[in-house]
Amino acid sequence: MSKNTIKTMRQCPGENYEVSISVCKGRQRVHYPKCPVCHHRTETINASSSAEEHNKATTNIETTKTRKVVQLSPNQDKAINLKIFKSYDIRGEYPEQLNEYTSEKIGMATVQFLKSVKEDVKNIVVARDVRPSSNSLAKSLMKGITKAGINVIDIGEVSTDTSYFAVGYYNYDAGITVTASHNPSKYNGFKLCHEKAMPISFDTGLSKISEFARQTRIPPSEQFGKITEKNILNDYKKHILNFADNIRPLKIVVDAGNGMAGKMIPVIFDELPCKIIPLFFDLDGTFPNHEPNPLESKNLLDLQKKVRKTRSHLGVAFDGDADRCVFVDENGQEIGCDLITAAIAKELLQMEKGATIIYDLRSSWVVPEEIKKAGGKPYREKVGHSHIKATMREKNAIFGGELSGHYYFKDNYYADSGIIALIEVLNVLSRKNVPMSNLIAPLKRYYSTGEINFEVEDKNKKIKQIAERFKDGKIDYLDGITIEYNDWWFNVRKSNTEPLIILNLEGKTKAIMEQWKKQVIDIIRKE
Repeated sequence: MSKNTIKTMRQCPGENYEVSISVCKGRQRVHYPKCPVCHHRTETINASSSAEEHNKATTNIETTKTRKVVQLSPNQDKAINLKIFKSYDIRGEYPEQLNEYTSEKIGMATVQFLKSVKEDVKNIVVARDVRPSSNSLAKSLMKGITKAGINVIDIGEVSTDTSYFAVGYYNYDAGITVTASHNPSKYNGFKLCHEKAMPISFDTGLSKISEFARQTRIPPSEQFGKITEKNILNDYKKHILNFADNIRPLKIVVDAGNGMAGKMIPVIFDELPCKIIPLFFDLDGTFPNHEPNPLESKNLLDLQKKVRKTRSHLGVAFDGDADRCVFVDENGQEIGCDLITAAIAKELLQMEKGATIIYDLRSSWVVPEEIKKAGGKPYREKVGHSHIKATMREKNAIFGGELSGHYYFKDNYYADSGIIALIEVLNVLSRKNVPMSNLIAPLKRYYSTGEINFEVEDKNKKIKQIAERFKDGKIDYLDGITIEYNDWWFNVRKSNTEPLIILNLEGKTKAIMEQWKKQVIDIIRKE
């Protein structure tokens, strides 16, 4: 297909055939059940921003061309806010967008979805973080699951990767963690997985769950399920320690950000020779010290100061549910997550020569270069955990890493774990016996802008403009648009949830990076 060809076919969520644009618009006019959760609807439906406006819009949906009013079907529940169903999870503000009523409906809907793809569903793991709303939402979620006739294994307040472990290790049917990850405390949500810790994303189930949840009457099961509390920390600890390999005494500052790492790190490290210097280990879901998002440099300031003050070997900051992390060296210098991917990949390839490593397309040129140098096979993939995990299974990859600080391990059911990533970094430092800065220095051979967000109303039009301007480069559309030249490259991709496009650009020198950064930004900002 020519890069200038306009796609004339569309596909409804969950369906395996395409329809024409005219059929798509016709379905929107009659409020086809899959329209509310389809990204194509934004072209003809004026989605409102507030919960009140959203409910009004789902009752009186007005198309931009026909101005025809469509009434909400009586079997659709307008109290379920469709905006909470994201590409990779369910997330929204509590209680305006997501509340106990919604949570119970999602519990029942998840059971309906699981039963639609698997005959014998028995047990669903439920976990939660420490946000003020998490316990209440977890209770209503469990109520919905048991009303639908399925048992709940309640593993309590733990990190999200602990939930993945429970599903994989005990062969449970699914898992749901109540968390909003790195978002501020007013948000909450759910991360879901199938058996074997396989992710449930919008494309692989969340769209169906949203449809089921919107049914006004979800019939309860004749026989309710039961809730069993289960302490899995000893088994989880043994699993994590299997990744440790002769770790030497190291001093580490750990910033838990008042999130779940404050509970999980002491469990893991009480049998390792490292000295942990804790920052914000008190479990407090209001996050009083800083937001639980380590990708924001402002949230690393306390960690950096503490590392320098205590002369520690390194520092690490976790997000709210502790499934991802960001590292700083002994000087407090922030380390790009793609460089950590390269460092861990090289370590793992020492044990499995020729293995495949997955990396996301925002990552530095360094990542595939180092993987090849270590005898591995690099494989580039779209952004997002559902894509990374699926490709790891398909390619039998031993490891995967994302620029967002998610690190995935084959021996962890292909799931991400911030704590295992920390263990692997300690393995590298222990084996090489060098400062963290020395380990990373050879990997800092290119210059990157990092992620830059831009508000753009017509994202598709903007990407076409960029493609036309840089048509002499090597272009691919794996995720947004990536254009590569001999001495620089960039990727521009669309946000899944906001009117934003996101730029990542890298050059062989700082001057090259700055030169082309300015030119690409000028095009993005041009009206």
